Amino acid sequence: MEGAERFDVMIPRDTIATRVAEMGAQITRDYADRELVLVGVLKGAVMFMADLARHIDLALRMDFLGLSSYGDATQSSGVVRITQDLSHPVGGKDVLVVEDIVDTGLTLRFLIDTLESRQPRSVKVATLLHKPANTVQQVPLDYVGFTVEDRFVVGYGLDFEQRYRNLPYVGVLRPKP
Repeated sequence: MEGAERFDVMIPRDTIATRVAEMGAQITRDYADRELVLVGVLKGAVMFMADLARHIDLALRMDFLGLSSYGDATQSSGVVRITQDLSHPVGGKDVLVVEDIVDTGLTLRFLIDTLESRQPRSVKVATLLHKPANTVQQVPLDYVGFTVEDRFVVGYGLDFEQRYRNLPYVGVLRPKP
């Protein structure tokens, strides 16, 4: 891949696959006999959500919501906006928000509040990555893939200027020399 030399692998593909399978099995147990709706946060959660859904042995629905708080920057602006809304109502349903990374918590707090206003049965969160060093707003994280240090990461859905989402691992972007 062009620019591959700019990355240090933080979490290899096989490690991600193993952890996502474990999370899917736990979610299957936790939501047995319930009507689960996965809500993926675009665009970063697409890879994680697709793999996670394949490991959840339940009839479930999938929907997507677009949010933005970064633009093309490497740090959150703190201002969250909806760029794409859900296509179906979630009232009375068990909603599992699927996030790529929880950093400051500001975006996720906005999303949880927005979803709760739509009166679902429950709202829980599954995130591939949690970066607690930057927490500004505490939010409940029910399923966490990996806790990572405060580094700017890309791959497996995470981007830099809308690129590198397709890396099969989570990597750390090295600055250009």
